[in-house]
Amino acid sequence: MVSTGMARKVDDLGRIVLPVEMRRMFGIRPGDELEIAVDGASILLRKIEARCVFCGDAGGLRPYRDKQVCGSCWHDLVAGQPARQLVDAPLGDGQV
Repeated sequence: MVSTGMARKVDDLGRIVLPVEMRRMFGIRPGDELEIAVDGASILLRKIEARCVFCGDAGGLRPYRDKQVCGSCWHDLVAGQPARQLVDAPLGDGQV
């Protein structure tokens, strides 16, 4: 999906500000890492999942359906336990 996007100026140090709407849409929070890549004439940003999408734990992560899940939550998923609330759920005002 391609959107029309928003314009932002680059400052003297090469920084841009990601609009809050986009940070909310992708669950980007302060301290999150973004991968920066080039695709032809485009610059791509991708959020790097560095914590469990269910509980927020950063240790012992393993992939599960393109998301990072800690060992404890992974075992719950495999055992058919109820899923915990997603950490990356949409944020309310002032939480980004």
